[in-house]
Amino acid sequence: MIPTDFIFPMKTVETSLLKIAYEELNPTAKRCVILLHGWPDSPRTWNGVAPELAKQGWRVLVPALRGFSPTQFLKSETPRTGQLASLGRDLVEFIAALGIEKPALIGHDWGARAAGNACGLSPDIASHLVLVSVGYGTNLPSQHIDFLQAKNYWYHWLMATSKGAELVKNDPKGFAKIMWDTWSPPGWYSHEEFEITAQAFDNPDWLDVTLHSYSHRWGHAPSDPYYANDESVLNQIPKIDIPTLMLHGIEDSVSLPKTSEGKEHLFSNHYERKLLPKIGHFPQRENPDLIARELVDFLERH
Repeated sequence: MIPTDFIFPMKTVETSLLKIAYEELNPTAKRCVILLHGWPDSPRTWNGVAPELAKQGWRVLVPALRGFSPTQFLKSETPRTGQLASLGRDLVEFIAALGIEKPALIGHDWGARAAGNACGLSPDIASHLVLVSVGYGTNLPSQHIDFLQAKNYWYHWLMATSKGAELVKNDPKGFAKIMWDTWSPPGWYSHEEFEITAQAFDNPDWLDVTLHSYSHRWGHAPSDPYYANDESVLNQIPKIDIPTLMLHGIEDSVSLPKTSEGKEHLFSNHYERKLLPKIGHFPQRENPDLIARELVDFLERH
């Protein structure tokens, strides 16, 4: 179980649209890794992993994604888009703003999309890529999904309706808790940990970013023209030419393991995929020691 009282101090850096809050460990290390959280989660998701990477000599950065506190938009007029291209662009700009050279990118869920899309937009941006629970090349509305995966995506379809959006607006934290209760085998988190993590959802932009993200990815919401060029690039599903590891829990009951199958052709460098027994959608929370070992092993081997 992840300790509920372990919170790293936060720093901030400005990009073109955001004031991104991030945690930093071992700041003087020469090698850098960026850990990216998913939805509905926060930088706390890496609390059981980040210290081990720091012990192994890595500078560790853990940003809060757009819409998640304490990250903020700089201007009130900026559209609160959650389209997947925006997550990749945010990461590209975060890396540039801090002047980091080729960090390793490790992302879970939305964070996996951010990391993969950043590599698609800027092919030389990273030294390594690790995707957790979400495979690369799954951005397009035209992607094939079967009936069981469509059933698991019930919350996507719900948010695309006016009634569903109203329900989420009325109880966003309750909505998020359903995901924690159903995406992994029971008993993996404490009430206290959820409540602390949910403070990240107490952000004036969380709801709008969330609703737009899930509606946009299936064509139910308009794109932000700001990302037109990025969308054009990512819609081609650029090949990734850096060592990549895909980690997927066998018991993941939202993104079924088969959603990350058959992606080898999208990578022109080393690519490996590992299935994790008895683990659901939140591997870094459910078994942080295992994930830390997998990450250290992969980063040292490639």
